[in-house]
Amino acid sequence: MTILAIDTSNYTLGIALLREDTVIAEYITYLKKNHSVRAMPAVHSLLNDCDMAPQDLSKIVVAKGPGSYTGVRIGVTLAKTLAWSLDIPISAVSSLETLAANGRHFDGLISPIFDARRGQVYTGLYQYKNGLLEQVVPDQNVMLADWLEMLKEKGRPVLFLGHDTSIHKQMIKDVLRTKGFIGTAAQHNPRPSELAFLGKEKEAADVHGLVPDYLRLAEAEAKWIESQK
Repeated sequence: MTILAIDTSNYTLGIALLREDTVIAEYITYLKKNHSVRAMPAVHSLLNDCDMAPQDLSKIVVAKGPGSYTGVRIGVTLAKTLAWSLDIPISAVSSLETLAANGRHFDGLISPIFDARRGQVYTGLYQYKNGLLEQVVPDQNVMLADWLEMLKEKGRPVLFLGHDTSIHKQMIKDVLRTKGFIGTAAQHNPRPSELAFLGKEKEAADVHGLVPDYLRLAEAEAKWIESQK
């Protein structure tokens, strides 16, 4: 099986090719540039470098969000288009789960963080058990202060991952003190190769029914709904 993994859900643009259990190519950037312009050329370049054609792919795996509304839509749309046109399966993985996979060697809980502004974050709680990543608390959009108090009550070490942890580092330390750990710089980029391995084990989704998982409405949508009440 040859898997193409695509993640454009945040500033990170990640593309990976997985053949059976071997990562044969991986492309990652962390740039504030338009993924709609760069994603498909990145896929094309990676396939060319590996002397592969789209027809050689067996499955598509995509990060379905949460994250940037535009970024998530770009990745999901590209992945669905490829899966539909090639008539191959597609699986979707939480963008937070993909980031949490970077905490493989941490003995404790893992909290991936995407900033959602106004004191809110997108996050979830994960841990590795018997070598497998499992979800402890579902992904959610939550006030960071409330999230940290919940983690404090658990009394376990927590590893925070993601570039946006720099925004909230002081609050994390103030609340969790010695139980709060910030990942290294290399751990803050979600790895498309990890996305590929996670998606390999997930059931195929309906290519037409697959939609992004934003975890909350866009501000414009929320205002429109409020105006209709």
